Amino acid sequence: MTDILKDIANGVMTITLNRVDKKNSITSAMYAAMADALEQAQNDAAVRVVVFQGHETIFSAGNDIGDFLNGPASTQESPVFRFLRGISTFPKPVLAAVCGPAVGIGTTMLFHCDLVYAGDNAAFSMPFVNLGLCPEAASSYLAPQLMGYSRAAEALLLGEPFMAEAALEMGLISRIVPPTEAAALAQRQAQKLAAKPLSSLIETKRLMKKGQVNIVAERMAEEGASFGRLLREPAAREAFTAFMEKRKPDFSKV
Repeated sequence: MTDILKDIANGVMTITLNRVDKKNSITSAMYAAMADALEQAQNDAAVRVVVFQGHETIFSAGNDIGDFLNGPASTQESPVFRFLRGISTFPKPVLAAVCGPAVGIGTTMLFHCDLVYAGDNAAFSMPFVNLGLCPEAASSYLAPQLMGYSRAAEALLLGEPFMAEAALEMGLISRIVPPTEAAALAQRQAQKLAAKPLSSLIETKRLMKKGQVNIVAERMAEEGASFGRLLREPAAREAFTAFMEKRKPDFSKV
């Protein structure tokens, strides 16, 4: 079974996380497939809009921990960084349909989507600190910008989930619908966008994001360096060991 499905129809490329048995946790190969799909979509004039979706019960549990530990991202050309650069600089509209848990990058990638439609079962979380790590995808910049500092601090320092209603109030998502309707709504909105002049869509998105392009790129690079350093330190080793051993981590000595 292919863990990332890609379909192009009527000007819309739909990228589906298709690893439901593993809670759509993302492997290096999946990041590479999504990065390749975005590169194809950017260069293909027939693709005017991209939609990301998961399953009605789960969007993504974030990084696949086992895969991540066996092959941590070591350079800026690693698949995860290729994907983050791809989605953060993608010039055409990007939509997402999100149902169920969206953990770690399952949430932070949404900061780079233009429209997000969530099921009422969606639960967003960025538990990087709980793993002895730091934010990624420029979320240390974008979360305070979107949520306000205090709510971003709660989300990033405590790492606790927040539900669809809170995400809507913050502006992270565009609308809440029943989980069975989220993917269809995203597709309908994507079709509306695909029918509009592509040059106008691209220029409007460029103008809206112009003030943050350089900041996002710089913050993403800084986060990547910090993430790699923290990954080698005792707190992260304890967090990941505890995860694999199915116990609560003990940070009292780190």
